[in-house]
Amino acid sequence: MFKTLGASSHTEKEREENDFYATDPKAIELLCELEKFNEWIWENACGEGHLSKELQKQGYQVYSSDLIDRGYGHSGIDFLQYDKAWHGDIITNPPYKFAKEFIEKSLEILQEGNKCAMFLKIQFLEGKARKKLFTKYPPKKIYVSSSRLLCAKNADFDGMKAGGGSAVAYAWFIWEKGFQGQTTIEWFN
Repeated sequence: MFKTLGASSHTEKEREENDFYATDPKAIELLCELEKFNEWIWENACGEGHLSKELQKQGYQVYSSDLIDRGYGHSGIDFLQYDKAWHGDIITNPPYKFAKEFIEKSLEILQEGNKCAMFLKIQFLEGKARKKLFTKYPPKKIYVSSSRLLCAKNADFDGMKAGGGSAVAYAWFIWEKGFQGQTTIEWFN
């Protein structure tokens, strides 16, 4: 059961050392049909560029960075240590173990009215520490995927599909700096 839920501490498979689980570009394509973003986007956990490349196809100017060099974007950038304002939006699939910190840092450096979009497991909604996060910073919208979008360990999408895909449910969590109100939940695809 824990494996089905995607509980990382309850599986016989080892987690990727640096939490690199690439997102199917279809996820960002679907999000862009639902939500408009600032012309400038920072993809701050870009991995091999799966989301960044799709955002560029959608017409956005994308600054791509990652702590680890995976052959795409600017490597060696520790987003959690960044201390300047960012004048665009932030969109990423953060390392899950640091997702809360990525959200908090994003909302700290974004300008009022700009957005932070994080691709996360539905399970991100639970937990006492995250309840405090959601109380302080309520997401403006949550887009729940009605079908199973993939996040593939080390970007091995073919291997994941051959192994039966995924039982993990994902959603796009959208924060807008300064938003205080009720979160809207919608379903897509």
